Amino acid sequence: MPASPSTARAINDRLALRLLQQEGPLTAGQLKQLTGLSRPTVADLVERLTAAGLITVVGEAGEQRRGPNAKVYGIVADRAHLAALDIRTEGVAVTVADLVGRVLAEASAPIGDDMGTGPAVEQAVALVERVVKEAGADRLHTVGIGAPGLIDPASGELRDSSGLPQWHRRLVAALQELLPEARVSVENETNLAALAEQRDGVARDRDTFVLLWLGHGTGAAVVLDGALRRGASGGTGEIGFLPVPGTVALPSSTDCEGGFHSLAASGAVVDLAARCGVSAEPGQEPSAVGVVRAAAGVVRSAVRQVRGAETGAGASGTASGGEASRSARRAEASVSPGAVPAASPAAVPAIPTGAVPAARFLDALTDRVAVGVASVVAILDPGCVVLGGEVGRAGGDELAARVQDRIARMTPLPTEVRTTTLGGSAVLRGALLTARDRAQEELFTPGERPVRRW
Repeated sequence: MPASPSTARAINDRLALRLLQQEGPLTAGQLKQLTGLSRPTVADLVERLTAAGLITVVGEAGEQRRGPNAKVYGIVADRAHLAALDIRTEGVAVTVADLVGRVLAEASAPIGDDMGTGPAVEQAVALVERVVKEAGADRLHTVGIGAPGLIDPASGELRDSSGLPQWHRRLVAALQELLPEARVSVENETNLAALAEQRDGVARDRDTFVLLWLGHGTGAAVVLDGALRRGASGGTGEIGFLPVPGTVALPSSTDCEGGFHSLAASGAVVDLAARCGVSAEPGQEPSAVGVVRAAAGVVRSAVRQVRGAETGAGASGTASGGEASRSARRAEASVSPGAVPAASPAAVPAIPTGAVPAARFLDALTDRVAVGVASVVAILDPGCVVLGGEVGRAGGDELAARVQDRIARMTPLPTEVRTTTLGGSAVLRGALLTARDRAQEELFTPGERPVRRW
């Protein structure tokens, strides 16, 4: 059955708006070329969208013809303002943007473990209010929030968890009270990071992949055939609860200690580094900067030492370096629960004695991460795993290459391991994309409606 005239107009309007979002300002002629619509149809939709306050003339473009310059149309960016929040165990980050996603203001603030729930919520709310004011926004249309933990698929609320600060849930409720007219939604941080990687990051060329989050805790986001999968209870990717070899106990329904969390969460990474003889850099001890930053710091330091040592060893090829490397490999089993077979010592670059602790630490950490990746690969066969989170980002291409090498020896399923390209902004970027999509879905719906700015 052919579409009714009103349905056809709606489809054409949304197509034009989507192109203006993706391509930026366009002339009516360019819209005609990109949409394949007739000139009268494009003229009608431009008039309709202009009257609805969704697009406006933003300039002129010279055409290769006689006559006046062509008008260039763009989305009315200040039609609505959006906010994105990245709630972490140790702080919160806020971004305010316009309807097309252009960032207008952003800020972050640490929230210490010793701060009570009430003061933590007040500080986070004050930060949101300050960033909104700096952005020049009178009000917010949509707010997207990324937070660790489970999201109830029925209510969309952040579920209570004994392992996370109470201020997380209280903050979401406080923002809903503070912004009664805004659409406030919360999503798991790992899922948002995966969305950002799929849209703007290292997974742009992948319809199917898994993002493994290595931060304060561990998590996984599963994208299959272009769609994010949440599961029946919203718990897809709760890999921290995955039973693994080498831990002292099994995880429980309320505590992931004893699961993959015990191998690869920040606390476990810091402990592993200490057991391997890798010390935190001065001023980067967990007591000073928090366990997440400390874990990222020791990983980053180890990568730097090993790369520097391998560069030097490659030039000198000393026998003592080869012996040091073999010593590092032999020590893996003693520090890495669930270790997998290492490569032949002959295939390992010579590493000077001074870098042995760093090499031993990275090898052991690789084994631990590979346990989680191998489990994901065996079940889902995603073809690509992205390492994200503070620890995954700190390991960079070095850790990703090591994990990929391990996985190649553990499974017949070809799997590429990549590292995030979005730095520390992946969750915030994903939250902003979610807020923008939701706002545009509502505001770009054709129909007679009063023009109201948010």
